[in-house]
Amino acid sequence: MLVEMGQSHLFRDWPDPGVDDQEKLAFFDQIKLLNESYPGGLASYIKTARELLEDSRLGKNPFDGFTPSVPTGEQLTFGDDSFINFEETGIKEARKAAFVLVAGGLGERLGYNGIKLALPRETTTGKCFLQHYIESILALQEASCGYVEGGCRTEIPLVIMTSDDTHARTLQVLKSNAYFGMASTQVILLKQEKVACLADNDARLALDPKNKYRIQTKPHGHGDVHALLYSSGLLKKWRDEGLRWVLFFQDTNGLLFNAVPAALGVSATKQYHVNSLAVPRKAKEAIGGITKLTHADGRTMVINVEYNQLDPLLRASGYSDGDVNCETGYSPFPGNINQLILELDSYIEELSKTGGSIKEFVNPKYKDASKSAFKSSTRLECMMQDYPKTLPPTARVGFTVMDTWLAYAPVKNNPEDAAKVPKGNPYHSATSGEMAVYRANSLILKKAGIHIDEPVKDVFNGQEVEVWPRVTWLPKWGLSFAEVKKKVGANCFVSQPSTLVINGRNIHLETLSLNGALIISSVDSAEVRVEGAIQNKGWTLEKVDYKDASFPEEIRIRGFRINKVEQLEATYDQPGSFTLKPQ
Repeated sequence: MLVEMGQSHLFRDWPDPGVDDQEKLAFFDQIKLLNESYPGGLASYIKTARELLEDSRLGKNPFDGFTPSVPTGEQLTFGDDSFINFEETGIKEARKAAFVLVAGGLGERLGYNGIKLALPRETTTGKCFLQHYIESILALQEASCGYVEGGCRTEIPLVIMTSDDTHARTLQVLKSNAYFGMASTQVILLKQEKVACLADNDARLALDPKNKYRIQTKPHGHGDVHALLYSSGLLKKWRDEGLRWVLFFQDTNGLLFNAVPAALGVSATKQYHVNSLAVPRKAKEAIGGITKLTHADGRTMVINVEYNQLDPLLRASGYSDGDVNCETGYSPFPGNINQLILELDSYIEELSKTGGSIKEFVNPKYKDASKSAFKSSTRLECMMQDYPKTLPPTARVGFTVMDTWLAYAPVKNNPEDAAKVPKGNPYHSATSGEMAVYRANSLILKKAGIHIDEPVKDVFNGQEVEVWPRVTWLPKWGLSFAEVKKKVGANCFVSQPSTLVINGRNIHLETLSLNGALIISSVDSAEVRVEGAIQNKGWTLEKVDYKDASFPEEIRIRGFRINKVEQLEATYDQPGSFTLKPQ
């Protein structure tokens, strides 16, 4: 097959039989794996690569013949009646959902050597992203079952797509933390394989520069998740168990679960086959725009168009100004944040045709304008959000837009890169990601009626951020806005330097006036009311230079550490009704 596909160069430097035979056999083991892990095998990979490389060499526009327009979707306003209703509907639906977490990458780009899922979401509690995600899913599971008369014993499945880089470490984090309270049978790890690298425009496979008996490989992208789910048989199993939805999300957006209930409620209410979670997007911002594309032959699709393709596409279609803000101050094309909700039946139907293979692209870096040679090897890539490209026109594809402060604060840039971001643009760093958690929680409490001090501005690792009170809570305390509103009184106050950690389900802030640090914990069978003024020296933020190797990486990349000067800690580990009221 390799020789037939023009790959005889792979064997050019092989010595005679009897020399390096074990290495040669290992070569074919690798070929077998590359062949089996790609839909249609290596021959199909090479054929697709040749077509895409030729299109790239000729500078073909992947959207040629398509005209862009603004698609239809749902714009939500946090806290209004419509939002609250969608949240309630989504929580009811959650027991019929499965969650899929795409986590194939390490945190190297962040300046962190561990897996990104093990990185603290915030350092007030030190809980990592994976713990927060699992606790959020468990809270949804419990709340959703609460709507069933007599309760139910549903366990919401969580699939984590790993890679060679992250698989063993993800498993280790889960096992050493007893799966953060989830049943181990609920969590399924699916490992994606890498794909062969391409050395030139003829799609000749690239040999590893260090070993002539190995093909060089690179990641194929998170689009592999669809093929892995299909081949695993999980989708049909879920359908047989009565599930209706599959929710896809990525590894380091600490605000995501603020948006999940309402977005799932939109999917159920509008009966969307595909629902992309989106945020308002400034024109030309470096985030893909959700766009409706109509082809000259009548075909239509609603798809993410990368920001560097959207502006030229609009200009070529008669929009002379290209990608510009409308009267709202934002682009009419909402920003895609790679959180997808798919309706299970139509997803299975589509994947039974495609096997889960996603339309690929290639992005070679050429040596010069002749486009005849590459600077380094390339490979085919695919993206999870390109799934709708093959859907029929009858598919109901929509989106749900929520405020950025509520739903989107990815952590992906190291301190040096973040500090170079032009002023006014998001840093997407560990610093901004943590501050975004406090801002979102403070704004949610503010909307619920608590008086929250305004933030102050400060600079950490060269990034100017708003510093709000450091407020965190367990997902089961405030899963929805309606739930938060029930647990807070209007006569509460939290000062800007304060820290408030709520570790319990039935904790009610009645007349709390906090200027300092309060850590309050309770078992589910305890009901606690918090009243009166709490004043202490609190917890302070101390600046840390990211080059200072005396601090752990997860602290250095934030640019601050928490100094726990003084706090009031209250723990209620017995059932009953209690009041916390400082004398």
